[in-house]
Amino acid sequence: MSMKWFYRCPTCGTTYDIVPGRYLCDACAQAQLPERPLAGVLEIEWGSDPAPGTLPLPVAAEWLPAIPVGNTPLWAPTRLRAQFGAPGLWLKDDTCNPSGSFKDRASYLVAAFARQHGVQEIVLASTGNAASSMAAVGAAAGLRVKVFLPAAAPVAKRIQVLQYGAELVSVAGNYDKAYDLSLEYSRRTGALSRNTAYNPLTIEGKKTVSYEIVNDLARAGAGTPDHVFVPVGDGVILAGVYRGFENLLRLGRLQKMPTVWTCQAEGSSAIARALLTPHSEADPFGPPVAATTLADSISVDVPRNGLHALGKLRKHGGRAVVVSDADILAAQKTLASNSGLFGEPSSCAAFAGWLKVRDTLPAEASSVVMITGSGLKDIASAARGLGINT
Repeated sequence: MSMKWFYRCPTCGTTYDIVPGRYLCDACAQAQLPERPLAGVLEIEWGSDPAPGTLPLPVAAEWLPAIPVGNTPLWAPTRLRAQFGAPGLWLKDDTCNPSGSFKDRASYLVAAFARQHGVQEIVLASTGNAASSMAAVGAAAGLRVKVFLPAAAPVAKRIQVLQYGAELVSVAGNYDKAYDLSLEYSRRTGALSRNTAYNPLTIEGKKTVSYEIVNDLARAGAGTPDHVFVPVGDGVILAGVYRGFENLLRLGRLQKMPTVWTCQAEGSSAIARALLTPHSEADPFGPPVAATTLADSISVDVPRNGLHALGKLRKHGGRAVVVSDADILAAQKTLASNSGLFGEPSSCAAFAGWLKVRDTLPAEASSVVMITGSGLKDIASAARGLGINT
């Protein structure tokens, strides 16, 4: 029996068919406030349960591109465990994805959906990782990819985009401007938008990491995760992690929701602020604050998936920790020199977050730190942390 998949609005409950051109809930999107996170973000649901032990996804496996996305290592950093007296510390290493980024999980599913529906072009805005990711997966899938990228994006990520054969539009402005330009292009041409949160498939693709974490801990005889530390900008990875755990709870493969930590840079901490000190209940985010952090992959003024992610944090008792750029660079060096894993600054915000709160956690607790991008994507920031002029 084939599974029935559909979009559902978590705010009003309205359901929609999963078809090209459907992105947000019609009714709830009408409540969109200027310069605020997206209203009407949709989630993907199924009507009949999948076969036991499978990974439920709304696109058949036959449409997935021939590129090895996911199934990344979850491993025990023995020196870090000894250094910090943390026998339950684990690293989820998504630098091993083809483009060196966690974003490949979302791009993989979006590309499969495009192939299934005969869509030839995908467009998106990005601070760099989603762009290089979609370009890489698009190259494997034979799709045209157009990316709008702030001119300040790291050179390594721009080169990746061009090497993979995507069209790069350099934007004299921040991510928010690039986002608006990409939406305008999508509406004008009909190209499939891969924009984070706006396209529900981006959240759905990222849930796969939760399945892997639970399965790998079980195989290691380590039980289930107690704490998961997630680097957060727009909030889509955070929401994807929660969706995966929600799926596993529904399927009976997980008995309790882990404590998920949103780890943000001080200079880009809108979701943490909304959780810890909301502007108001009607408008928890308030006016945007210009982002100022070297962690470019989590640097956003307006977190597009902020409302949706905030809802998950509140519903499941999620926590937030904010770290400085100095904390991030120190964590990057500690992680690399004591484990051999070189993560980019955005990823190391998660490790910096764990370092900041580790003394408040039970010694026996299992803590998974998500390292979502390779340090080779942003050499300039690493050089700054080492005191090297580039």
